[in-house]
Amino acid sequence: MRKLLPYLLILLGVLIIIAPKLIEQIEDHKQNELMQKTELWEAQQQNNSQARSLASEFQRASRLLEETEAVESEPIVQPELLQSVDGKTPIAVIEIPVIDVKLPVLEGATEENMRHAAVHMTGTAELGAVGNTAVAAHRARTEGRLFNRLDEVKMGDTISVSTPSGSFIYTVDRIKVVEPTDLSVLSERGQEAILTLITCTPGGDQRLIVQAKL
Repeated sequence: MRKLLPYLLILLGVLIIIAPKLIEQIEDHKQNELMQKTELWEAQQQNNSQARSLASEFQRASRLLEETEAVESEPIVQPELLQSVDGKTPIAVIEIPVIDVKLPVLEGATEENMRHAAVHMTGTAELGAVGNTAVAAHRARTEGRLFNRLDEVKMGDTISVSTPSGSFIYTVDRIKVVEPTDLSVLSERGQEAILTLITCTPGGDQRLIVQAKL
């Protein structure tokens, strides 16, 4: 026992020396675990907030498509004015040659914006960027105005978009009719850049969706 005593004392001394470090490492590990959980929770909260905001924008646009008649005047298309995002100056010009449509695009689905133009739904991807970019416009009563002839677009047709940062050509690859509350049309497709055009069906009960890939 006497022979073991020095070794026990040495072991005790070592434990006394390393114990604080060991405890500190354990606490740091617990802290890191809590921090990771906190960051995950914050990310989930942010994603939930963005999803709620996007859902709200989609519902507002869908409601305006159904409730508000577009004013029967020609949209003013002036590509040279593509400068700012102020609700009055176009952020882009969208052109669908097959149905002879050329429209200014304003930012945000509001009643005023949708009276004379197509609108970019705030919260969706920027035009020309990776993600799902949603653009809505009324099915005007006058043939050829706004998205009145959108139902004539076919698979493989092209849609061009001009913005201050450049011009983009999309090819139509999906066409469908959905319920006004169907948010799945805003889903992304991995790293693809998708343009989703939204308007009412005749009668306004459902939504015509035309999607095109950059």
